[in-house]
Amino acid sequence: MRGATHATWAVCAAATALAATACGGGAAGDSGTVLSSSWGDPQNPLEPANTNEVQGGKVLDMIFRGLKKYNSETGKAEDMLAEKIDTSDSQNFTITIKDGWTFSNGEPITAHSFVDAWNYGASLKNNQKNAYFYGYIDGYDKVHPAGGKQRADKLSGLKVVDDKTFTVKLRQKFSTFPDTLGYPAYAPLPKTFFSDHAAWMSKPVGNGPYAIQSYTKGSQMALTKWDAYPGDDKAQNGGVTLKVYTDSNTAYTDLLAGNLDLVDDVPAAQLKNVKSDLGGRYINTPAGIIQTLAFPYYDKNWGKDGMEKVRTGLSMAINRAQITDTIFHKTRTPATDWTSPVLGVEGGFKEGLCGSACDYNPTEAKKLVKEGGGLPGGQVRITYNADTGSHRQWIDAVCNSINNALGNDKACVGNPVGTFADFRNQITAKKMSGPFRAGWQMDYPLIQNFLQPLYYTNASSNDGKWSNAQFDKLVDQANAETDTAKAVSTFQDAEKVVRDNMAAIPLWYQNGSAGYSDRLSNVKLNPFSVPVYNEIKVG
Repeated sequence: MRGATHATWAVCAAATALAATACGGGAAGDSGTVLSSSWGDPQNPLEPANTNEVQGGKVLDMIFRGLKKYNSETGKAEDMLAEKIDTSDSQNFTITIKDGWTFSNGEPITAHSFVDAWNYGASLKNNQKNAYFYGYIDGYDKVHPAGGKQRADKLSGLKVVDDKTFTVKLRQKFSTFPDTLGYPAYAPLPKTFFSDHAAWMSKPVGNGPYAIQSYTKGSQMALTKWDAYPGDDKAQNGGVTLKVYTDSNTAYTDLLAGNLDLVDDVPAAQLKNVKSDLGGRYINTPAGIIQTLAFPYYDKNWGKDGMEKVRTGLSMAINRAQITDTIFHKTRTPATDWTSPVLGVEGGFKEGLCGSACDYNPTEAKKLVKEGGGLPGGQVRITYNADTGSHRQWIDAVCNSINNALGNDKACVGNPVGTFADFRNQITAKKMSGPFRAGWQMDYPLIQNFLQPLYYTNASSNDGKWSNAQFDKLVDQANAETDTAKAVSTFQDAEKVVRDNMAAIPLWYQNGSAGYSDRLSNVKLNPFSVPVYNEIKVG
């Protein structure tokens, strides 16, 4: 599946979509009007189990609905296709699906739609990036062994009872398992996904409020409203054209010129002007996003003992407060832990957990880097994608701060990669030789999601391949805990292991930012910093 090099999907209606975007199409307030929004090409074609980055995730959220859906205001997991999810022991679950749901091709959604999709996603032979999300289901070790040959094609923990019911047996207790089921990896898939995979990949079919009409890599994706969508969160517009931009400043300029309706990431260079440019059409709201610097532990220079001192020294060399004030105009908040304030105290956020390691202290920074053996090769090169997110500006600022603290104007330099897709491909191929940008947008609002996918051994988004047995043990204990407060406390103990090893450097919590044209109304960002496209009205 990863071999699709061009991913040029069904361009049959691109001209129509462009025309609707340019001229507005339809009467004022008409829900048939299409809006346009900035976007970046996803790393991979849109298989739900193979998409673990933001750009592809935006589309999956539009074309799929799962057993749970995260509330667009609170982030709380709420039943969507699930009629009920029952358990008496937090290990064995019986899931009942609601009646009346179909895919956009008319096929009814059954228990097999979920079970077959999860078995496909978990299978080692299908090489899906999100396979790890099925790791708690019984039989995963045979379907996706850590080493050796695959010994089973299906997860033994999944059983279809009837068309509307299936059971899930986990390998251990996992009290919050139902809350994870709004993540796209757990989406149902139609029979055509399996019977004619190439055709499905050329034009994915889902069950959400939108259907994909066309996609041309490097240009745009056109999505149209699915009129027969059975959910209560129907699209309030006629569709969304996602336009690919390799420079967020260009997208912002197009917004001001009337050539684009929505920018969902206001570039740093424009933050000083955005309020005067857009007035009330500018959104700045807290989101479940943290920016970090990750390290390649597969590189012998960064994986050796003692380098935790170097990493901690680099953390203390970064003046977070200055950078978030001067570059981001306080749309970022210096991080003091590895999660996000949107979780709240009860959800696991613990302000100040990082302690002095996240305080700017040039003297101590220089001392720790020296004690740790110095910078590998005498310099750190921070790799980042240059096409979105104003990363060049803040990477340069981070390097300037490190250089000033260490008294060496060549201690740190930025290493730009042209596009997000290329950047992700290099990370996946384990080609990083130094620290790299590793922002995390939560999949679901649990402290577990900020820790396990990123730092657990061989986890799906553990891009630096960090591994620590004590951390893994604490995460397993926390997941098995049925008392929420105890589970959160145990996760925080695991987070302290991340801190003590400085597994990644936390930089800042990111607000969601967006700007939109006067054609749009009812625009908002959810707690994941993604526009709630289906609620936007045009006209």
